[in-house]
Amino acid sequence: METSLLVIVLDTNPGQRLFRERAHILTQCLESIIAFANSHLMLKSTNKLAVLACHSRSTEFLFPPPPPVAGVQAVMPRQQDGQYELFTHVERTIRHNLQNVVIRDAKSGTVESSCDSLLAGSLAIALCYIHRLELELAAGNKMNSRILTVTGSADSASQYMNYMNVFFTAQKQNVTLDVCSLDQDLGLLQQGCDITGGLYLHIPQLQGLLQYLLWVFLPEPPIRKKLVLPPPVKVDYRAACFCHRELIDIGFVCSVCLSIFCKFSPICTTCHTVFKTPGPLPMKPKKRKIKLN
Repeated sequence: METSLLVIVLDTNPGQRLFRERAHILTQCLESIIAFANSHLMLKSTNKLAVLACHSRSTEFLFPPPPPVAGVQAVMPRQQDGQYELFTHVERTIRHNLQNVVIRDAKSGTVESSCDSLLAGSLAIALCYIHRLELELAAGNKMNSRILTVTGSADSASQYMNYMNVFFTAQKQNVTLDVCSLDQDLGLLQQGCDITGGLYLHIPQLQGLLQYLLWVFLPEPPIRKKLVLPPPVKVDYRAACFCHRELIDIGFVCSVCLSIFCKFSPICTTCHTVFKTPGPLPMKPKKRKIKLN
């Protein structure tokens, strides 16, 4: 039996420019994500779903809910307005858990507009969740896993190493990484999509978010080759220096640990290797010309 697992990482950090300028955008994005998630479950009865909320300080699972306490049986919500019970369960659970996250952050006063979203950590948690489900698979079963990141945050060069570790781990585990950018182009996440064979899309209009999700990200990677999808973007493969956490075009690389620096340093700050300062090149003696009589 073949199963398809979709893990959605939703960036709910209130510090994003979109959410600061228009607070209702989060509600609109959430409704589109719920409809997209239910569409994935509708494709096949064996499909699985997980939704994570990424903040500036933590990552929370919005779906599936935590396992019930021993001796207590989970109750599936009743059918409402002709809606499939599973769809109702997904919608209520995601809305309820996200509401709890927002209220908890508001009470604790941890909402900061200047903090970056911990997307690299959320992607690492998603990979751990996928790996755990793969270990629990019965013999003869196969699970195709992919991660969809929906974010409006800017690139964070300070998470460069974490991003690279996540990207190459996903490539080794055959996990496809897709990215849906709501606000601006993201160079680091473009690299992740290119490394894992996923799709990167910058939404031109937020009003059509659901249409773009269903058109581009609903089909599984093997089917996408047969569809007419947006052309791939040119990937920005610049690296971030370890000293100032800024993307650079040309830099110095440590020959021991491969750390990258924008300026030459006689000592590597990562592995503390001492480099020999290159001296001047030896001058070759000039050959004297001999006149022949």
